[in-house]
Amino acid sequence: MAKKPRIYPPELRAEVVRAVIDNGKTPAQVARDFGLVAETVRNWVKAEKSKNSGTTDEARAAIDRAKLQEMERRVQELEQENAFLKKAAAFFAKELP
Repeated sequence: MAKKPRIYPPELRAEVVRAVIDNGKTPAQVARDFGLVAETVRNWVKAEKSKNSGTTDEARAAIDRAKLQEMERRVQELEQENAFLKKAAAFFAKELP
């Protein structure tokens, strides 16, 4: 009879992955610390790295959303600057003799 795969909470996964990536520990060391299987930890780290590298559709979509938000913010900023410059030009145009 095959074992059912265990379901781990996302918080645990995130903590384990951070321990490997941020602290420079090996997946085997972190697996021992958390009482997990080393291959499971390796898979989680690999998935996180591919997610962050922009190789998955999900990661590319997140990157595209972030770029779009930044561009929208920049457009709004430029529109505000444009409005200010129009007002300044009108003000100085009134003062000329």
